[in-house]
Amino acid sequence: MMPEDEIYDLIVIGGGAAGYFGAISAAEGAPWSRVLILEKTGEVLTKVKISGGGRCNVTHACFEPGELVRYYPRGGKSLIGPFHRWDAADTAEWFTDRGVKLKTESDGRMFPVTDDSRTIINCLERAAETSGVETRLKAEVEGLEYVEGNWKIELKSGKQFQSRAVLLATGGTRNNAGVKLAGDLGHTLVAAAPSLFTFKINDSRLEDLSGISVPHASASIPAIKIKTEGACLITHWGLSGPTVLKLSAQGARELAELDYQFEVIINWCAMNEPQLLEVLANSRDESPKKRVRSGVSDLPIPGRLWQRLVDHAEIGEETIWANLSKAGRHALVRNLLACRFKVDGKSMNKEEFVTAGGVDLKEVNFKTMESRIHPGLFFAGEVIDVDGVTGGFNFQAAWTTARIAGESAVGVS
Repeated sequence: MMPEDEIYDLIVIGGGAAGYFGAISAAEGAPWSRVLILEKTGEVLTKVKISGGGRCNVTHACFEPGELVRYYPRGGKSLIGPFHRWDAADTAEWFTDRGVKLKTESDGRMFPVTDDSRTIINCLERAAETSGVETRLKAEVEGLEYVEGNWKIELKSGKQFQSRAVLLATGGTRNNAGVKLAGDLGHTLVAAAPSLFTFKINDSRLEDLSGISVPHASASIPAIKIKTEGACLITHWGLSGPTVLKLSAQGARELAELDYQFEVIINWCAMNEPQLLEVLANSRDESPKKRVRSGVSDLPIPGRLWQRLVDHAEIGEETIWANLSKAGRHALVRNLLACRFKVDGKSMNKEEFVTAGGVDLKEVNFKTMESRIHPGLFFAGEVIDVDGVTGGFNFQAAWTTARIAGESAVGVS
């Protein structure tokens, strides 16, 4: 049996955002504790590094727990209590207190003012070092069992560790050995399904428009009756942007069951028909001799996309507003408010690998993030069946669950 002074108080499996924050929370809360992070790859905090296009979307400026939980298609109800203990304001304060200045963008996303994810990584690494957290890289865990009051952790290399508590924080469940460890210990696992993905669409209306973004659109999927609003981005493979990513998160399981073959309807104006007709009438009254193809100042639709929609409404290049027929107006309205596209698959960007699924929420005590099956086993982040829409919400769930798990694991409350 290992001597007491060689037994860790907490071993964290996974060196991502949740793992790091859980380890720091334990070590800062109980300075006497021995805390170790085991990361199977050669680098920690890789998802933090690439998130937000390399800027790191730390959290979202939503400071009411009751409002915040609405951004989680799965796990929102379970998070209401944890968010009352540690919310987005606490996260922002934690980083600010450690010298990281944050800014809030118009859509509520919060980033470091440096626009560099390395700022967040450096902060976390400094906090871990200052609080005495140990880290081992290329330390893939193969086995986990409870023996004589302690957890025995065996690496693929054959090396063994013992700890009084273990925190599983291995991230999303796609190809996730951490979830397998929980399953081997008897936990029920909710099947994984990709979330936060973009839509593959092959349609002439989008051809050669890659990179064009509409700042405020809405999108819906009639087959599963969901709708979202936000910016919509045209890519070389189809559609992306917040409104599409929100749809993919909300419908993750249902869209998987449809094998990613479905119809999406884009409303490029996020308006209803009477509102749009009024805008078009105003444009006609103010500039009757202006070509329809020239666009409408009150509709923030990029020129090239507007021209494409006008073409598909079969409105001639030289048609002016005064001469626009009733049939032409209705065709234009249809293209603007109900642009139907056939989706034929999904596409995963490097930062869009959130997954729905993981350890069943009924088997986790959300007051402590401890397993209801195995005392001393804790969970944080996407290893449990919790996931949020795009905009900093998945990181916030990671910070919150990790804070509670880390403190609970070493007896801090």
